[in-house]
Amino acid sequence: MRTTVKYTATAATAAALALALSACGTSSDPQSDTGASADTSKPLVVAASPTPHADILNFVKKNLAEKAGLDLEVKEFTDYVLPNKATQSGEVGANFFQHKPYLDDFNKKNKTDIVPVVDVELEPLGLYSKKVKDVKGLKSGQTVAIPNDTTNEGRALKLLADNGVITLKDGAGSDANLSSIEDAKGLKFKELEAATLPRALNDVDAAIINGNYAIEAKLKPAEDAIALEKADGNPYANFLAVKRGNEKDPRVVKLAKLLNSPEVKKYIEDTYDGSVVPAFGAAG
Repeated sequence: MRTTVKYTATAATAAALALALSACGTSSDPQSDTGASADTSKPLVVAASPTPHADILNFVKKNLAEKAGLDLEVKEFTDYVLPNKATQSGEVGANFFQHKPYLDDFNKKNKTDIVPVVDVELEPLGLYSKKVKDVKGLKSGQTVAIPNDTTNEGRALKLLADNGVITLKDGAGSDANLSSIEDAKGLKFKELEAATLPRALNDVDAAIINGNYAIEAKLKPAEDAIALEKADGNPYANFLAVKRGNEKDPRVVKLAKLLNSPEVKKYIEDTYDGSVVPAFGAAG
């Protein structure tokens, strides 16, 4: 039986209260860089976005964990904030949903202490439309929806610039925003929470959607996107992450090894057909 608990954005208020209480200190809070203070006799609870992160973890749970001596539990979250808060508070032991630019920005803004452990996969960001068939079809006066969080907005604008849709100012980097646009070529932009972008496709001319949300919305990035990020040299690999000090928790070490196994590589390639690609290796 699959051990999965879903947390939705609508439960954020209640969850935030619980997190605030638990953040005062628990027996699982690490006191050293060995992670020795965590209770390693308990299951390793990992917070994850539903697709592909929880799917990959549940594949590991069903097919690999028992043989490796790992008791794994997966909790699904549908936003990008609560998993890190839960990891910081000790409510969960690890998370799997994010890339390094997002984590760096989150840690800075929230004074959290989450660190990457191992890279696992990449979900190429894509531009989708129900009104135009290719990027050349976007015209002055039309509206493009983009993610409103700092790192994914910069990533989205870079994708548009790489495909000649807009021009960014010299020096615009991963934290680019609308003020970084030198020439919008008459396009209008709507900034929305990443999870809502698939639903916005009917209301805008095009939208840039994160790979996991595209897949959840039954979009096929490799086929449906009119522009798609390249995997080679991409800094946005998603990784397993923990609160600093828990990197050497033996449960985390086992999971990291399994997530970079040949079995997981095959599962990703067979399941997602290019919409998610393996990106194994040391994170950070």
